[in-house]
Amino acid sequence: MKIHTLALCVAASLTVPAMAQESSDKPVSAAEVHALLEQVEALQQRVAELEARALAAEERDQAQADQQIVVQDSGDGPPAEVTTLSRREINSAALAARVDKLEQDLETAENAPINIGGAVRTQYVWQDYNEGNKDRGGDFDFDLLRLDYSGSIGDVILSAQYRWFEYMEAVQHAWVGYNFNEQWQGQVGITTVPFGTMPYNSNNYFFSSNFYIGLEDDHDTGLKMLYRTDDWDLDIAFFKNDEQGGVDGAVRNRTDRYAYDPLGVRLDGEGIYAEPSLAVAESNSWALRGARKFNLGEEQSAELGLSGQWGSMHDGQDDVGDRTAWAAHGVYNIDRWTFMGQVAQYDYDMDMANDGIVVGAYAYYDTIPSEATMYTANVAYSMPVQIGPVSNLTFYNDFSLMTDKRGYDEDTMMNVLGMAVTAGGLYTYFDLVTARNQPFIGGSMVGESEETNTRFNINIGYYF
Repeated sequence: MKIHTLALCVAASLTVPAMAQESSDKPVSAAEVHALLEQVEALQQRVAELEARALAAEERDQAQADQQIVVQDSGDGPPAEVTTLSRREINSAALAARVDKLEQDLETAENAPINIGGAVRTQYVWQDYNEGNKDRGGDFDFDLLRLDYSGSIGDVILSAQYRWFEYMEAVQHAWVGYNFNEQWQGQVGITTVPFGTMPYNSNNYFFSSNFYIGLEDDHDTGLKMLYRTDDWDLDIAFFKNDEQGGVDGAVRNRTDRYAYDPLGVRLDGEGIYAEPSLAVAESNSWALRGARKFNLGEEQSAELGLSGQWGSMHDGQDDVGDRTAWAAHGVYNIDRWTFMGQVAQYDYDMDMANDGIVVGAYAYYDTIPSEATMYTANVAYSMPVQIGPVSNLTFYNDFSLMTDKRGYDEDTMMNVLGMAVTAGGLYTYFDLVTARNQPFIGGSMVGESEETNTRFNINIGYYF
């Protein structure tokens, strides 16, 4: 701030408040006003004198600072180069160099933050196959609390997710990775098994029927390499065992897991939901997935792919069978529409007679056929809106069918007609599910029912 401005502010602070204070007691006379004006004029003259002196001193200091400094090469001969700089320029250059060095040191030492997110979800459920639930008009329950971790420290990437339910807790995935270049990334840990339409072969809260046999959004422990370009997605992975360490993993309950895995062999005479007397698990498995991506013009794209899995089944002592699965899958996007289709087949070739394979997740055992063929067909429409906090509505219909079940006659069918609502951090599924022999819809995949069941589900999740 210049001196005269400061002086005026001081003068104003001395005169105006005094006048204001006096005005509250008695009126100010003309003589008093004239005297005050004379004081202000005298102050202004004094400020002008001080400002002139300050300006002269500044010019004198600048002249001394601008004395020329000659910088030349050392030695006895004439200088190879002579540069004329002012002290101000040299100081500025030195300061800039120091700042650059500090920024480089900071960039080298800085660790990118690990982001923490998650979700809290609740849901309303109405089931026509549960008489008590129907009589109450449905139930509103807590669904889950989850925490997500993602980010990098140096060049090492981290991604993990843990979930808490009312009846169990489980890790969904937990891996570290490294980007070898712009196309290749490696992952080690509990990572997604590459198979079928990715990341999900569905739009609804319940996934497709593939999820309940371990062929959608499954996660196992191993190594994976991912190759990504504008035209191709390629994945190759080796999984030593499932996310719980295999058949003899040190866990409290083998069914406390997010995704379905084979946990045993269903022997003759055992119930569909019984704990298996012969425990088994995946061992030394491989997975391959390739997808060709096509840009078909403005707001149009497509993807066609093939997937395969194969590996051993182990009982803790020996290999007792083999497991294979394959799938052909495709996705087509046009404007706001998305179409998905997939056909898949799996086969557990076990060394002993059996009535199927025991699978487990969500704190209970179930049974699937040891061989079957799967079909899915999905359609979705995404519509941006502005309705209060609501920014998008996604309408969808997802259809799943399991046929050719080894040892069982009746097919498994599930159709989900629904809508997903985006509103800020809220993401809500409204699902009307019609199904036959489908887990969580009143049945099992080895069920022999000819009747369909209906479930209406509203899942409300706040994601942060």
